[in-house]
Amino acid sequence: MLGFRTAEVAEMLETGEISVKGALQRAREALRARLPAVDRERAPRPNSVGERQLVGRFADAFQTGDVNELVSLLTDDALLTMPPLPLVYQGHEAIAPFLRYRVPLRGAPLRVVPTRANTQPALGCYLQDAHAAIARPFGLMVLTLEGDRVSAMTRFDASVFPYFGLPRTLRVSR
Repeated sequence: MLGFRTAEVAEMLETGEISVKGALQRAREALRARLPAVDRERAPRPNSVGERQLVGRFADAFQTGDVNELVSLLTDDALLTMPPLPLVYQGHEAIAPFLRYRVPLRGAPLRVVPTRANTQPALGCYLQDAHAAIARPFGLMVLTLEGDRVSAMTRFDASVFPYFGLPRTLRVSR
């Protein structure tokens, strides 16, 4: 999971190594069933101009809460998951309403810091503190790219930030 050893993941999720191995095995089977390698459009090369442009557009839309732009960057069958929660949203018709519900619920725009997770682009997301000129960790969004679109978004809890060298807080101007 994101390049971590089984024991590290088990510790992070407060579960056993056998459970982690089983979940990983089921995830690999699901990916094989959903993503046939033959007809998939290749993702842009890591750190290429194409990847930076796509992730930059996604980050801008994510920070501003522009749901229409976010959805336009998704493949038709894109997935949104939030492990360990059993929530799975697939396709524009499921993802767009979820995002439209979540954006105003936050009450403030997000700030993002780019990083990588298991060779994939990721965004450390921060939410501005209402009482201080800082933004606090909110979550990590790992992106799976296919061609010039995002085919999967996987959101992890902010507790993973230390594993990615992300800052504990960001300074923001009031």
